[in-house]
Amino acid sequence: MYNVISEEAISPRQRLVCYGVETLTDQEILGVVLGKGEVSDLEIAENALDSMVSLEDLSSLSVKELEDIQGVDELKALQIKATLELSKRVEKAGLLRTEQIMSSQQVARRMMLDIGDKRQEHLVAIYLDTQNRIIQQKTVFIGGVRRSIAEPREILHYACHLMATSLIVVHNHPSGETYPSRNDLDFTDKLKRSCDDLGICLLDHLIIGKGTYYSFREEREDFEI
Repeated sequence: MYNVISEEAISPRQRLVCYGVETLTDQEILGVVLGKGEVSDLEIAENALDSMVSLEDLSSLSVKELEDIQGVDELKALQIKATLELSKRVEKAGLLRTEQIMSSQQVARRMMLDIGDKRQEHLVAIYLDTQNRIIQQKTVFIGGVRRSIAEPREILHYACHLMATSLIVVHNHPSGETYPSRNDLDFTDKLKRSCDDLGICLLDHLIIGKGTYYSFREEREDFEI
């Protein structure tokens, strides 16, 4: 007589091997990442999920915050951070295969991986050639206490140095809200005037949140190229 093993008794690791990783629940995937993939590791995964509003929050937790989860030690916390970063780089590598910028959505997807989960405001400039190919992507400014956004001269200094014909500026809102503030509107107008004076095309200004974005080019009729 054969012993029938219920699905509940199958460890997450066994389920992954037999049925594929896509069949695992969020808790089971966390069980594999956080432990050895055994049934007992599901309790650690449950503790982790209970400490978050959603699974998306895992990427923003610091090493110390991960260690605060019952059953997660320093080594495991470091492994989790490394695993998340590796996953991000794998996806980013796929996006970078074609470096020619074709749409604001393409840039937004790329930048959500880079700065979407940052807790400080980051402003990034993407410098392009005549074929809309990326010459360089540069973090121009990281927000501080005294000011929250860069000056056009800081952005255009590198544009002139790189002989860029166009550029896209991107910054994140740590709050997750992507609608532009008054400062964002004033900054964009000021930057666009400066670009026009130098003969450089400001293709877009993107505001990045968690999984969402705002494009001046897509949303504002007065944003003319």
